[in-house]
Amino acid sequence: MIKGSIPALVTPFKDGQLDLETLKKLVDWHVDQGSHGIVPVGTTGESPTLTHAEHDTVVAEVVKAAAGRIPVIAGAGSNNTAETVRLVKAAKEAGADAALVVTPYYNKPTQKGLIAHYTAAAECGLPIIIYNIPGRSVVDMTPATMGELAKHPNIVGVKDATGDLARVPKQRITCGTDFIQLSGEDATALGFNAHGGTGCISVTANVAPKLCSEMQEATLAGDFDKALKITDRLMPLHIAIFVEPGLVGAKYGMSLLGLCSDEVRSPLASLEESTKAQIRDAMVHAGLLN
Repeated sequence: MIKGSIPALVTPFKDGQLDLETLKKLVDWHVDQGSHGIVPVGTTGESPTLTHAEHDTVVAEVVKAAAGRIPVIAGAGSNNTAETVRLVKAAKEAGADAALVVTPYYNKPTQKGLIAHYTAAAECGLPIIIYNIPGRSVVDMTPATMGELAKHPNIVGVKDATGDLARVPKQRITCGTDFIQLSGEDATALGFNAHGGTGCISVTANVAPKLCSEMQEATLAGDFDKALKITDRLMPLHIAIFVEPGLVGAKYGMSLLGLCSDEVRSPLASLEESTKAQIRDAMVHAGLLN
């Protein structure tokens, strides 16, 4: 089952090109740190600035490196249904366990349009995780629509980045209690699980995978006292990473740990010095740096 702490993996670069050796090392590191799954080429993996060939390469390399040790949920989102279908088919061919498909951004489909889009993706034969993030896609999938889609055997869950914790019990009503609900927001991940969620597709887990994994395991075991103590350690880092675009903050934090370069592709840019200082301080608070 897909659950627990699932890093939305960054895509490492070296001089503007994919750094595949570092990518493989990151997968091994996440397995060793206790991550319960991994998401290559989501938006945290800079999918908007990867070529189609690079996108497919990253998915294939992560699947190969994971080697069945943890589930791989391949980013496969687009605001073009035909492109989404292509990405899902490529993820299936590479051996991914599931595909993460974002609600189509910019063109603002109706709920009827969302049903058509996700049904086309699901017909590819790979389990689909809906990614509902209205703050970026400007379209919000309602619990009723999600309930309709949940009837499809290949639509198995949601990454919910609405920030609305009431969505979890509402979606339990419309989708059923077996429908996988994963938080898409680190700062409310504890509360999300308390409402019935079973995990988080996390940006912070790029920097603090062991702590994020331990927090998730504590909530799933019903030990919310322990989960709260870990959240107290992580909250400044959740905040600091998202002062500027989260993947830039995550890459900087990882660079401080010697894991990868902080290089990002335009139009993203390197962090302001004040943000770097805030991330450093948060990592010290979490016990990740001295």
